[in-house]
Amino acid sequence: MSVAELVAGLRESRGFRHKTDIAGVVSSLAQRLPGGAGALGQAVALGDDCAALADGDGYLLFAIEGMVSDFVQAMPWFAGYSSVMVNVSDIYAMGGRPLAVVDALWSDGIEAAHEVLAGMAAASLAYGVPIVGGHTNARSDRAQLAVSIVGRAKALLSSFNARPGDRLLMAVDLRGRFEEPYPFWNASVGADAARLRGDLALLPHLAESGLCDAAKDISMAGALGTALMLLECSKVGARIDLDALPQPPGVPLARWITAFPSFGYLLAVREERVARVLAQFEARALACAEIGTIDASRKVVVHSGDDAAVLWDFSGEPFIVPADQ
Repeated sequence: MSVAELVAGLRESRGFRHKTDIAGVVSSLAQRLPGGAGALGQAVALGDDCAALADGDGYLLFAIEGMVSDFVQAMPWFAGYSSVMVNVSDIYAMGGRPLAVVDALWSDGIEAAHEVLAGMAAASLAYGVPIVGGHTNARSDRAQLAVSIVGRAKALLSSFNARPGDRLLMAVDLRGRFEEPYPFWNASVGADAARLRGDLALLPHLAESGLCDAAKDISMAGALGTALMLLECSKVGARIDLDALPQPPGVPLARWITAFPSFGYLLAVREERVARVLAQFEARALACAEIGTIDASRKVVVHSGDDAAVLWDFSGEPFIVPADQ
């Protein structure tokens, strides 16, 4: 498969299509607010992993994730587990530490909710984040789940801080497996809880030590879709080397770049700090590699050797940020 064919497939993927809907939602919200989206009082603009509110002693972080209904229906336990796990990841991706989660659960009867709740409880115990309440409707005609989280950060990692000249790093836990037939790379369920928490603690350490100030967790859009979100928010471009991506053995590249890993982050790091950041992940047996260089082009080019293609050109087409923002 050529790089151009790979790009064409990505642009039509479910993960990319879900993310491109965000621009329309943000634009609609901004039109209905006096002063636009900038009047929301956040420390960072819309488009980051969490809302961040400066509170005089760092930042209060808020995030929410909704699980797609077919996933909840087909894999209720893992959907429940994932709903907590991905929210926890959002908090750490901003350089924060999670405090608590609440859920909103719809099911056709109480029995149908038990597996979802069991998965949520397992993730709560694994990550040490309590479930402190929520909303339940056990008289719904379909299964649906959304979970919200609150956390706190002393220093922020933000999608808006990448600069031309930064190196783009990908950090991921390769000690996992796919939850078939979904693109979820699961390196969390069954892993030692202390190790999971220690791995995540690297992110606030990087923020607070000044080694990094720009990051994003790899989401349903995969590594390259997540790179687009990070780069667009920072109004930059990049050249990304597909051959440099940390990758599990035996997994085709076309599948891996659409994977949603339980532990996966992209970081924009000043060149002189790259070696120190790589060492932090390597010390915990987490794969981390430099996969590209950030530039001022507003275009994202991906390549494998001499085979290259433009993944996205922000100057002509928004990804998640409306053209008027």
